[in-house]
Amino acid sequence: GLVFGLPHARYVDGFADPAFRLSMNFVGAPALTAAEFKHYRQDLIFGMSLRVTAPLGQYDPEKLVNIGTNRWSFKPEIGFSKAFGPWTVELAPGVTFYTDNGDFFGGKTREVAPLFAAQSGLSYTFARSGWVALNIGYFKGARTTVDEVESDVEQQGIRFGATLVLPVNRYQSVKLYSISGYNAHHEHDFQAFGIAWQYRWGGGF
Repeated sequence: GLVFGLPHARYVDGFADPAFRLSMNFVGAPALTAAEFKHYRQDLIFGMSLRVTAPLGQYDPEKLVNIGTNRWSFKPEIGFSKAFGPWTVELAPGVTFYTDNGDFFGGKTREVAPLFAAQSGLSYTFARSGWVALNIGYFKGARTTVDEVESDVEQQGIRFGATLVLPVNRYQSVKLYSISGYNAHHEHDFQAFGIAWQYRWGGGF
C-alpha cells in the first residue's frame, strides 16, 4: 500500500484478534427439537447480541501495519425479524465502540470514534429448504484521532447482497450469493460472488 504517498510492503504472519459473541432472543424463536421445527411458523422475533474482540492478535508497535489492533471493541446490536406468510423482513442496527490503543506506531495514542451500522433484509421462502433474499447494509463513523489530532477521514459505505438457495433433496441444497458495495473512505467499489453446497444431517424434517 501507500504510506505518505510512497509504496511500501510488509510481510507478517500471526493470529488476528479473537472475537466472541453472545446472543439472546427476548421474543419468538423458542428452543425446538428437529421434529417440532418442522411445524414451526415464525411470527415476530426480537433479540440482541454483544460482539467483543480482544487485543490478543499479532501486534508490533514499531510497525504501522499489523494483523491485531491492540485494543478492545464492543458491538451491541439489536435485531428484529417479522414473517408475513412466506415473506420475512429483518432489521439489525448496531454500534461498535473502541478502546484506545496507547502504544500505536512508536508510543502514540490512537482513538477511534464509534462506528454506526445498520442492515436490513427481505427474504421469500418458496420451498421447504429453498429461499431467495435481498439485503442492504450501511455504516458510518470510526473517525480516528492520534495524540489528540483528529483525522478528517471517517469510514462510510454501503453494501448490497443477494442470496438464492435451491434444494437438491431432503438433505442437500446449493447456495448462490453475490455481494457488492462502495467504500467512500477508500473511494472504491467491490463485488464478490460465491457458490456453496450445503448438507444437513439428522432426522425430524
